[in-house]
Order: sequence, then structure tokens, then C-alpha cells
Amino acid sequence: MADPATYRPRAGEIPTEPGVYRFRDEHRRVIYVGKAKNLRSRLNSYFANPRQLMAKTRTMVFTATSVEWTVVGTELEALQLEYTWIKEFSPRFNIMFRDDKSYPYLAVTMGEKYPRAQVMRGDRRKDTRYFGPFYPAKAIRETLDTLLRVFPVRTCSAGVFKRAERTGRPCLLGYIDKCSAPCVGRISAEDHKALAAELCAFMAGDSKRFIQDLERRMKDAVANLDYESAARIRDDIAALRKVFERNSVVLSEDTDADIFGLVQDELEASVQVFHVRGGRIRGQRGWVVEKVEDTDTGQIVEHLLQQVYGEGAMSDRIPRKVLVPVLPDNTEELQVWLRGLRGSKVKISVPQRGDKKTLMETVTRNAEDAMRLHKSRRAGDLTTRSAALSELQEALEIPVPLLRIECYDISHVQGTNVVASMVVAEDGLMKKSDYRRFSITGEAARDDTASMYDVVSRRFRHYLAENFDPAAAVPDADPDRPVPAAGDGSAQAGQVHAGQASGPVADTLTAAPRAKFAYPPNLVVVDGGRPQVAAASRALADLGISDVYVVGLAKRLEEVWVPDSEFPVILPRSSEALFLLQRIRDEAHRFAITFHRQKRGKSMTASALDGIPGLGPAKQKALIKHFGSVRKLRQADIEALMEVPGIGPAMAAVIHTSLAEAGAETAPAVNMATGEIIES
Repeated sequence: MADPATYRPRAGEIPTEPGVYRFRDEHRRVIYVGKAKNLRSRLNSYFANPRQLMAKTRTMVFTATSVEWTVVGTELEALQLEYTWIKEFSPRFNIMFRDDKSYPYLAVTMGEKYPRAQVMRGDRRKDTRYFGPFYPAKAIRETLDTLLRVFPVRTCSAGVFKRAERTGRPCLLGYIDKCSAPCVGRISAEDHKALAAELCAFMAGDSKRFIQDLERRMKDAVANLDYESAARIRDDIAALRKVFERNSVVLSEDTDADIFGLVQDELEASVQVFHVRGGRIRGQRGWVVEKVEDTDTGQIVEHLLQQVYGEGAMSDRIPRKVLVPVLPDNTEELQVWLRGLRGSKVKISVPQRGDKKTLMETVTRNAEDAMRLHKSRRAGDLTTRSAALSELQEALEIPVPLLRIECYDISHVQGTNVVASMVVAEDGLMKKSDYRRFSITGEAARDDTASMYDVVSRRFRHYLAENFDPAAAVPDADPDRPVPAAGDGSAQAGQVHAGQASGPVADTLTAAPRAKFAYPPNLVVVDGGRPQVAAASRALADLGISDVYVVGLAKRLEEVWVPDSEFPVILPRSSEALFLLQRIRDEAHRFAITFHRQKRGKSMTASALDGIPGLGPAKQKALIKHFGSVRKLRQADIEALMEVPGIGPAMAAVIHTSLAEAGAETAPAVNMATGEIIES
């Protein structure tokens, strides 16, 4: 790998104007393209301290051997040039949203003598009506097959059509009445074109007219006792309604919009888009992409719109409205660029209320589901799990296979209701039956490192007590045993086989081990950095356990910390080992937060209601059942309290006064930006 210092531009060489830059590797291949309002400031950020960059960005900087730039006049020009170069060079380190297929459309070739209905991709053709986009293609194929019952237009290729003309025999669709067979003269060219026009009108949204006409014809057939024709028309009506059941109206019928939903974590972003045409969802598409730099949501949206609409975009492929979760910084330039591609105005906005905001939430839920599915598929693949475990073992230089991994996380609200979680992964899969929850009180709850020491000590004291003489668990027998000071990293882990212990415990082996905690982990993962790792290592060392290895995964930069190391282990951002650690850490965090919220809810209920004179457990339960939460109970007035069975005017007044006083004294800490209770 190249040293960035060898190709770093000299001071003052880089201009301060807006522009676009390219990193090239030793073979002169472009590996990354970016744009900047100030080229000097942006490029200097890559070279100031390359080892502190995100892992993939750092890899890019060390893979490159040169950097070059082009100054442009405006940010719009920079946007256009950046897209052009990304499209031309397909740099390996850029975020890429496109796949190798364009969206499928239902196309009707109205410019031909005998118009043809077909599913079409690619660039637009003259005198052809397009409807869509639809995704997946199977959906529009099924829709077209259903529509052919009512609008039997030609769907065959030119070769099949000419062969039928020569032989005088239609294709199979002509025999089963799903084609009007203009190839053999069953319908004139003018009538066939009119039939194709009706299909286009139906797809454009004029459905009621056709359904009402069919209903009238069905009634006439019944009146004439032509029940066979009436049954056939009834089936045609059902077919048309089935088409619109698949595409129900979600917005006003004059709405053409693409609605994007996005979720992301430290490594990846999941994007979903709903294509709404004529107020109906005509298609859906999604991507899960790897993040290259520490980009915010606005920057991801910018790259997304560039790549979704830039590839061969024509006027009617870009809608009038593009709804996104967050506006990019250069929204005005993006709108001008899209207007140039579409030929008319395009508005990029964030929905604030109503049906559009509700639909945006639905799209975002789809993105969340896609992200979960993506991660679960990676987790569920045996080969991937094996590779992740082997890669992690090699990166941490652990001599034994990582058959069992335990992860610990601490959760609290400003030091109150402190709890911890322990989750277990065996062979790379989560084993929920072995999860444990811990409540932390007293001196151990004073900070995260003391809590981590307490939890790890308690877990492994249980292990020692179950595998050896319970009297060996000396720390449990001494409730006044002090918790070591936070941040003391003097202890370190060594190597002893599972099932063995050093020090006084080793002399107390007795009966066969019990099953509850009999199987110790090979690796302990803690949520945190050096202090938490030091606390967990110290807990194991104090118990004489030295064959369990400890690492910490720090959230901000996803660094892996090991005991007594000044620098973290940096795993590649795309490595399966890092995905495995993140998945286990996130599960521990979820489990801890869930327990913390349960405990906090119970404590808030108890503290709020227990001290009220004359209010016993039965009435407390009735109040919570009626209002649903303490928060709503505090907001209730005396009349609302009296609606609860057993609560009279005097008791309601006492409850109202007590809750008002208690709420003023014990209000939880709240994030003023989001309105959420602060948790850690």
C-alpha cells in the first residue's frame, strides 16, 4: 500500500474554489470521485491524519497513489461533473446505488399500424406510451395478462406477427381470446388501434368508465337471459378490479412522485423507493449499500438522486415531485439538474403531514425491513458465519476457536435504574435461551466501568460456583467487598483451559458441574472502549480466570479494543468479523434497553403511587389500567380520576395533588431536541 505522504499535494497547490477530485491507484485507475465547495479544505481532510479516517476511506487513501482535481465555476457544474465521472469510471470506493437493469414499464407502441403491448426497459422510443415504472417485472407481466381479457391487443413480436399473416393462423393467444388477432384479419387496423387506445386510457387512470360500461352490458345480458355472456362480462369486471386492487390509490389521482425512505447504521444504508403515478403505487425498488465515508443522510440522498435519475433519464421517467427524508445541502442545484434532465420543473421536498408523510413512514419501514433481512441473511449463512469467526479469531490473535461469545452492555438514565445485559452467540448464531439480565445497585452503579466490573464478576462467580464448590465463590460471600476504581487497567488476561481456574478456587474441585453456567465463553465482548475492557479484564483476573479473552467494541468509530493495548484493532468496514461483532453488540444493547425500560416503568409507577395515603395496590392497578401510563395519569384532572372505579372526589383530589408535587420533583432528563428520555 502507498503512503499518502508520498503523493500529498504541497501546501498552497490545491485551490480553494469548488471542484471535483479523483483518486487514482498505481495502475492509473480512478478509484474514488468526489466534489467539494472548497477543494483545499476537503482534500486536506484526507491527508491531515489518515489513520483516523473511517476504515474504508483509510483503505482508499492508502490504495491510491495520486490525486488530481478540476476546478469548476459553480456547485451545479461540480454536481454534473461528479456524476459524469462516476458514470464513466465506476470507482470501486464510491457509493453505488444502481444495478444492471433499468425499471420495467408497460409500453404500448401507438406509432405502429397494429399497436403492441409489452413490458419494456431501457430508453424511450418515439410514439410509444409508457406506464410505470413497475417492480418487480413479474407484477406488470401478471397485470398485462389480466388486462388482455378485456383489452385483447397484440403482444407478439414482429416475427411472430408476420408468420401468422403468411400462414393465416393466429398464435395461441388468438385462440384463447387474449388477442384480437389482427394478423389474420379478425379486427381492422383502425379498431385495433382504438382498442389499444382504450388500454392506454385505462392504465392512465380512467378505470371507472370501463367498469361502469361493463356493468351496464352485464345487466343487459341478464335482462336478455344471455347468462353465458353475463358470466363472461362478470369475469372481465373482476379482472379489471383485480388490477386496481394491486395498485390502490394512496395519494390524490393527479400525484406523480417518487418517495424515498432511508435507514442507516455505521456501515451500511438501506434505501427503498415507491413510484407513485396517478396517485397509485406503480412500483417499488430498494438497495442496501455499503457506506464509504462518514456521510450524513443529506449526502446519501444527494448520491442516491444522482445515480437513480442520472442513468439515461428522459423527461417522463423523472416525476414532478421527489419526496426524501432529509433535504441535501445543495437541494437547489439538484432541482436545477433534474429539471434539465426532465425538461420541466422538479421539486425535492420533505413531507411534513398528511398522506404523503404517512406513505413516507411506510417506505421507511420497508427500508428497515430490508436492512434487517440483509443482515439476517448474512448472519444465517453458514459459510459467512464460519468466515466471520475465523477472521475475528485471526484478527485478535486468539489461539482457540470462538465457539461461544458473550457480550455485555450497561443501560441507565443518568445513573438511575442501572441494568446490564448478557447475550450469547454460539457458532455465530444468537442463543436466546442463555441471555441474562442484571440489576446493579449500590457502589457498583456509580459509573459504567464499576458496573461492568460488577456484572462480569457476578456472571463468572456463578460459573465458578456451579462448576466447583459453592464455597469457592468467596466474592459472593463478602457483600462489602469494594469495587476497584474505574480505569485501573493493571490486570490482564492469560490462558487457562475452560473448566479450570487458578488460585484458591483450583483446590476446591468437587462434584460434576451443573448446566446453568457450565459452558464458559471463549470471548467476552463489552460495549465500550479501554475503560470498560480494563474493568472486565480485571474482574476475570481477580477471580483467577485467565482463559477467557476480552475485547471492547467502541460505538463511535467501531474500534476493537483489547486489554493493555494503546491502540485499537481496526477491522475493515466490510469485514464479516466486524458485522458479527456489531450484530452481537446491537443485540446486547437492545436487550439491555428493553430491561431498563421495564424496570424504569415499574419504578416510576411505584414511586409515583406508593406514597399516596389511602391508595392501595388494587386502586393503583385500576388507575394504571384505566390511563395506561403514569404520564397520562399525571395529566388527568380530578373529574377524569373519578371515572376510575373506587376513586371518589376526596381520593381523586389527593391523587391529583400528590402526583403534581411528585412530578415536579422527579421529572426525568429529556433530550430537548427530540423529546425523548435520555438513556445510555
